Amino acid sequence: MDVNVENNLKAFRRSKVDKKLLRKQMKSSHTLLKHEGISTALEPTKSLVVANGGLGNGVSREELSAVLKEMGEVETILMPPHKPYAFVTYCSEENARKAHIHLNGQKLQCGEENGVTLYLSFVDSVPCEQQAYVTWPAGLVLVEDFVSPEEEALLLAAIDWSSTNDDVTAQKALKHRRVKHFGFEFCYDSNNVDKDKPLTVGLPEECQPVLERCMENRHTKYMPDQLTVNQYESGQGIPPHVDTHSAFEDTILSLSLGAKTVMEFRHPDGRVVNVFLPGRSLLVMQGESRYLWTHGITPRKFDMVPACDSQRQNPTCDLGDLNHLTLNKRGTRTSFTFRKIRREPCCCAFPSACDSQGSPSPPSPPSLPQGHCDAARLEEEYVHQVYDAIAPHFSSTRHSPWPRVCHFLSSLSPGNVLADVGCGNGKYLGVNPEVISVGCDRSSALVQICADRGFQAFVSDALCVPLRTATCDACISIAVIHHFSTPVRRLAAVKELVRILKPGGHALIYVWAFEQEYKQQKSKYLKDHNTRNDTSKDTPDPDGKSGARASSNPEDDKNSLEDHYKVADDKLSVHVNRTAFHSQDLLVPWHLKEGKGGKRREGDLGVARTDIAKTKCKKISTDSCLDSPVSSVRSHSNADSHHESEKQSGPAPVFHRYYHVFQQGELEQLCVQVEGVNVQSSYHDQGNWCVILKKNSQS
Repeated sequence: MDVNVENNLKAFRRSKVDKKLLRKQMKSSHTLLKHEGISTALEPTKSLVVANGGLGNGVSREELSAVLKEMGEVETILMPPHKPYAFVTYCSEENARKAHIHLNGQKLQCGEENGVTLYLSFVDSVPCEQQAYVTWPAGLVLVEDFVSPEEEALLLAAIDWSSTNDDVTAQKALKHRRVKHFGFEFCYDSNNVDKDKPLTVGLPEECQPVLERCMENRHTKYMPDQLTVNQYESGQGIPPHVDTHSAFEDTILSLSLGAKTVMEFRHPDGRVVNVFLPGRSLLVMQGESRYLWTHGITPRKFDMVPACDSQRQNPTCDLGDLNHLTLNKRGTRTSFTFRKIRREPCCCAFPSACDSQGSPSPPSPPSLPQGHCDAARLEEEYVHQVYDAIAPHFSSTRHSPWPRVCHFLSSLSPGNVLADVGCGNGKYLGVNPEVISVGCDRSSALVQICADRGFQAFVSDALCVPLRTATCDACISIAVIHHFSTPVRRLAAVKELVRILKPGGHALIYVWAFEQEYKQQKSKYLKDHNTRNDTSKDTPDPDGKSGARASSNPEDDKNSLEDHYKVADDKLSVHVNRTAFHSQDLLVPWHLKEGKGGKRREGDLGVARTDIAKTKCKKISTDSCLDSPVSSVRSHSNADSHHESEKQSGPAPVFHRYYHVFQQGELEQLCVQVEGVNVQSSYHDQGNWCVILKKNSQS
C-alpha cells in the first residue's frame, strides 16, 4: 500500500476515534449540566470535572489521585459523596491541559470491577464544599485504639467459631452475620434474655483486662455479665435497632476488631449521624444514644470513610469533610458487645421508647415467606385483616386523587369500561363520570364504604378477579401489587390485570418506590414529615394510602421507636415513618388515633394491599403512599377490640402492613414477563414507580 494512502487511512481512523471521544465528552458535559447543574468551560482552566471518576462509581480517592498526579502536581481533589464525578484542580493550567488531553477516554481500573472510562472537562470554578459538623447523639463516645494489636489477636483467637455447642455459647448463623452469646443468650424471637437461664460458661477470660480498663476509665459503672460476638463478612450488616431497655442496663460497650466500618445512628425526629468505627476502637453508648437512637450497619461492600491523609479531629467530622473522603472495601469485622443484665424495670428518661414504662413490646415480626402457603398467610394477617380493621380510619385519610392517575382516567373515551382492582374507598371510581367504572377490593369494609358512596364495587382478590377475559378497556392498580410478598404472586397480579383487558386496552400500575429521593428531589413522603399532624393536606406517598405509611426516618414522633425494634436477620424489619428505606420487604405501621379514625397516622405508607386491595392514596398528617389497602397486622392490638381500645386512655392501637418496595426498573422487568403486553411508558411519581401497559391487539 502506498505510504501516503496508509497515512491518510491512519489519520481518518484517528479522526473517527477523536470524533467519537468528543461526542461522548460532550454527552457527559450535557449530563452533568442537566442532572447536577455543573457548567463546563470552553477555555482551559486549572480545574476539571472528571465524569465517571466519583465515589458513586466505585472509584476511591487513592485510585483517582494516582492517575491524576501522573499529569502533574495536584492542588485539590474534591469527591462529593455518592456522586459519579469528581473535581481536580492542578497547580498550573498547563498540567490541567495535559490531563485533559491524555486522560480523556482513558479507562481506570477500580477495585474488583471492570473499570470506568473517564471524561474530563474544564470548569471555571469548583463548588466550595464545607465541612459538615454533625452533633453526635448525647452519651455517645468513641475511643480509638482502645486495645492493642496484640490484645486484638488474643480476643479474636478466644472465639472458636468451629464449636457448635449451643449450650455453651448459643452460636447462631443468622442471615447477615454469625453470632455467639456468652453469659446469657439474647433471644431474637422475643428481643430479650431469659435472666433465670444463664449459659454454662461466662465471658471469656481474655475479655477481663479490657473490661477492667473500661471500669477504670469510667466508661461504665457496671461490670458486664453478657457478651454478644457478631462476625460480619464484606457485604453484611445489622438492621437498625435499639437494645431492649428491660433486658440491659444503661451502658452498651461495643469493641470493633478487624476491619473498619460505618455505623448509622437515627433519631426519631429524622436526624442521621454516620459514625466511622476504626479497628480496635471502643464505642460507648449511654443515655439518649443508648435508649432513643437506633443504630445499625447497612449491608454493603464499600463504605465512605475518611482518607488516610486527612487531618482528623474526630471520625464524625471526617465523614462530613467532603474534601477527604474515600472508599473502603469492607473486610471481616468482629464486634464484641458487652452489656449488664438488668434486674429491675427500666426507669429511663425515654418512656415512649421504653418497654418497661408502657411502650408495648411488639410481637416478633414474621419472616419472609418461603412458598405460596406462607405468602398467603402473611398477606392475610398483615394486609387483609389490617385493612378490615382500619377501614373507617383509612378511608377518612384518602380523598384527593393523584393528578397523573386522574389524567389517565380522563383520557378514556365515553362508554369505556374501567376496572379499579384494589379500589379501597373508591377514590378513583368517580373521577371520569363518562366511563363505566367498577371496583373490587379484598376488604369488605372498604367495599361497603364504596357502596355507601354510590359506587359499584365488590369483594374480590386481585389474583382472581371475577370478570370475564378481555372485558375492560382500561384498568388501574394503585398501590396494590407492592403488598404481594413473593415475585411469583406479584407477577400473577399483573397477569390478572392483563387478562381482563381488551386487546388494545391500557393498564396503569403504581407501586411504592425504594428510591424516595429521585433526581435530587425528595418525595413528599420524605419532605412532609414535619406536617404529619396537618390532616388537611393530601400527601402523595408511594402507597396510595395517604397517611398510612411507616416512615424510615425516625421523625414521625416519639413513639416511632416502638415501630423500629430489633429484629432477627431473617425477619421483616419495621419501617420508621417518613424515612428512606433500607430494605425492600418490610412492615409499615398504621397508628389509629384515639376517638375518630383518620386524624393521626404515624406511618402511613399508603395502604395498598396485596391480593386486591388498593385503597386510596390520600395524604394525611402522616404519610401516604399508594392507593390500596395492604395486608398488615396489628402490633399490639386485636382487630376485634380496636374500637374499645380507642375509648380508653391507653396507647392507640398500632397495625403493621406488609410492603415490598420496588427498586428502579423492577416494575418494568416484572411487566415484560407477561406475554401479549407492552410497557408503553414508565415514570417516577412522588415516591412511586409507575407504568402504563398496552395489551397487544392480537392477544
